[in-house]
Amino acid sequence: MKQLTMKLKDLVRPERNIRIHTEKQLAEFERSVRMFGQIRPIVVDENNIILAGNGLYETLLRMNREEALVYKYEDLTEAQKKKLMIADNKIFSLGIENLDTLNEFLEELEGDLDIPGFDEDILRQMVADADEITEKISEYGTLDEEEVRKIKEANEKREQAEATDNGADQETDLPLQAPERQSGSDAGVGQEPAETGRFVICPKCGERIWL
Repeated sequence: MKQLTMKLKDLVRPERNIRIHTEKQLAEFERSVRMFGQIRPIVVDENNIILAGNGLYETLLRMNREEALVYKYEDLTEAQKKKLMIADNKIFSLGIENLDTLNEFLEELEGDLDIPGFDEDILRQMVADADEITEKISEYGTLDEEEVRKIKEANEKREQAEATDNGADQETDLPLQAPERQSGSDAGVGQEPAETGRFVICPKCGERIWL
């Protein structure tokens, strides 16, 4: 492969092109070339047939340019040429934008949002939305005086209710339990009284106190 400058009139469009270039894309291509110049070469084979860069080629023609930077392959097979055309169009589409970094760049540009490939009004709206989101995040958790007053009242009511519940628990008697009746002759001397009465559990030793 070698790099050279060629006349556009000497380049040849391929009979079949995988990528369809819309009017919108060509217009953005032109914006880019006017702003930055040709930043990547057109790729051709030994017959000057374009393998990659058809959109750029069409853009340069629209701009009445006469020459372009070209990479020229002279040793590719027909299969390799087709693979190159497919890969060039597909690989780029596999990537995704890092929106966080994009937003950071847009903010750092400080309003200079004339960027090829983007609508300037949409970019300004994106920056404005990001500023609004940042403001709302900074306000998150901030309470006004009325909200603070309501929270204090709710806390006081809860504390009063808890104090009332604790006092009621201390005044409650130990519960009485009525055991099931035992029958038979085993209930003799030395054994616990027949469990036909009422008793309470001693809170200290855990023994039954019969009433």
